[in-house]
Amino acid sequence: MGHNQFELLGQRRFLPFFLVQSLGAFNDNVYRQSIIALLFFLGVSAQERTLYTNLAPALFILPYFLFSGLAGQIAEKLEKQRLIRITTAMEIGIMSVAAIGFLTSNMPLLLVALFGTGLQSTLFGPVKYSILPSVLKPEELTGGNGLVEMGTSMSILLGMIFGGLIFVVAGQYGPEAAAASIVALAIIGNLISRLVPRVEASAPDLKINWNPFPEALKALRLARKQLAVRNAILGISWFWFVGTVLTAQLPTYAETYLGGGSTLYLFCFVLFSVGTGVGSLLCEKLSRRTIEIGLVPLGAIGMTVFCADLFFARPDLATASGLTVREFVAAGNWRIIADLTLIGLFAGLFIVPLFALVQSRTPREELSRVIAGLNIQNAGFIVLAAMLGVLLQRESLAIGGIVLPLPGLTIPELFLALAIANAGVSILIFTLVPEFFLRFLAWIYVSVFYRVTITGVEEHVPDEGPALLVCNHVSYMDPLVISAAVPRPIRFVMYYKIFRIPGMNWVFRAHRAIPIAGAREDPAVMDAAFAEVKAALEAGELVCIFPEGALTKDGEIAKFKGGVERILEQTPVPVVPMALTGLWDSMWSRRDSRLGRLRVPRRLRAAVGLVADAPVPGESASAASLEARVRQLRGDRP
Repeated sequence: MGHNQFELLGQRRFLPFFLVQSLGAFNDNVYRQSIIALLFFLGVSAQERTLYTNLAPALFILPYFLFSGLAGQIAEKLEKQRLIRITTAMEIGIMSVAAIGFLTSNMPLLLVALFGTGLQSTLFGPVKYSILPSVLKPEELTGGNGLVEMGTSMSILLGMIFGGLIFVVAGQYGPEAAAASIVALAIIGNLISRLVPRVEASAPDLKINWNPFPEALKALRLARKQLAVRNAILGISWFWFVGTVLTAQLPTYAETYLGGGSTLYLFCFVLFSVGTGVGSLLCEKLSRRTIEIGLVPLGAIGMTVFCADLFFARPDLATASGLTVREFVAAGNWRIIADLTLIGLFAGLFIVPLFALVQSRTPREELSRVIAGLNIQNAGFIVLAAMLGVLLQRESLAIGGIVLPLPGLTIPELFLALAIANAGVSILIFTLVPEFFLRFLAWIYVSVFYRVTITGVEEHVPDEGPALLVCNHVSYMDPLVISAAVPRPIRFVMYYKIFRIPGMNWVFRAHRAIPIAGAREDPAVMDAAFAEVKAALEAGELVCIFPEGALTKDGEIAKFKGGVERILEQTPVPVVPMALTGLWDSMWSRRDSRLGRLRVPRRLRAAVGLVADAPVPGESASAASLEARVRQLRGDRP
């Protein structure tokens, strides 16, 4: 387990792609901020400046609605490195048009180019996330997505700063400097794109429908096909909603409620962006290199708490004005600084596992189109957030002579309303898909009570395709420990009487456990279990069984029963032997009486281990040989 996500930055399979997508986000924001700076440079009226600054985001996001359906199909059909080269070449052409706009101070031309950058981003979007499962192992997906989110967040921030400073530093040569910068960045991005390794098309035989509108609807339907993926996508879109509402208020909030100017607004944005980057990077460490969707509720809770605290930290108008960043910090505003940073941090914990889940549970031949559907939904949520952010702060709205009353919220009140809405949407998602919250509870339990040492899992558990995991059975917590160590979802076979425990049955169903009974207890349940195991393996899933058939009574491994051989006769898939150690001393083993299990654990952070060995061909595996392998793996420690 000595690996970490930063090692990916030294590998060609990831680094060129990471640089290309980061440069793209950087250049987009350099360009947009340079347009705003040009308006001030030209001295246009405040009314005209407001028109352009409101029109610009609409033009950038419009292609996501118009062309995402087409972009998803193209990303499925073409080899992905070629498509990245094409889109970065498009960026050179679009930025060349924009450069002419800067040099001639032609705002309509700059807005046309801005629409073009939105189109280029629409085409690149499905590739950006669908390429990762092709170049990364399942245990690297969380770390890779964390790096991508960190890179995107920091590129947006640095692009805003760079674009805002071009006209300040270059003075009268600002238009020339802006034109040269955006074209140079586009050329660099295209050159780096040529270093991205070849990644074969996921659906080369796909017939492209050039009518984007029915394909947009089809992409949205694909994104809703699987319940967990559908709600992960809802969570991602909600992340963009929260981020849009929050960041859109920061300029006015910094001036009106914090008493600062433009530099303080930028400082607030820095806090949020850096927090998001840090949270994104923390995901791999906290998830132990698995796709740990239990982090999503943690992120949602943190976003809710600290967004609400922004209201309580500064609900009233500022008594000062024109504060610099240094003066603001010196005044002891650490609570607001912490709130903005931690909102970003928990947002990073929220978003990264969701992307990893979408990538891991969507068929490769559909992933680009699912990402396209996600982009359409994101665009809709961003527009809705922008509209609601404005409307909720108004006292009324006149439509056709009818005056509609509106809440007239202050910005701090809007933050509180956002926190309440975030809590409501999160509860909705976790109610529809209990797996998120159950994984959160399991992650909390394993993190608090155990220090898990994992050996051989990354090397020996297949990244894709079916496999049967066999393991010794020490405690009731065994499935939690195994799930925390293996990056892929696992179907556990469990005793049917435990499966049917009132109040717990829904938990096991949510985890898609497979109940089994002995032949003398209920032959029908037993036969149904073997049939479901066969179906799961034929569908390419991982299935875990405990061949002892019950928890160990003395800490030793009992004889493996013949059920494993029956499974392999029906479906001779690879078998991965695994051994748990250290759990015999836990409160959930049979070392204690039932009353004894109610006590607190002997000590927190108990050291436990999971060891996996090389897969055994299903055709040659037997209960006796697998038992011997597991005994050897476990050694002398129960």
